[in-house]
Amino acid sequence: MAYYIAKVKVVISDNNNKPKKTIEQYLVNAVSITDAESKVQSELSDCPMDFEVSSISETKILQVID
Repeated sequence: MAYYIAKVKVVISDNNNKPKKTIEQYLVNAVSITDAESKVQSELSDCPMDFEVSSISETKILQVID
């Protein structure tokens, strides 16, 4: 397994209910880029906001220590 950074474009509403585009980043533990994208899509599928996975890249992170 490896760690990937997934960048996701989302549209959220600001305080005045105006749409605002932003990019969120997620750290994903996956076996491939395809697996990482699938995990992000699955995680955000119930989310009410519009989103698009814009890029995924492998990181040099070896381990996450809690």
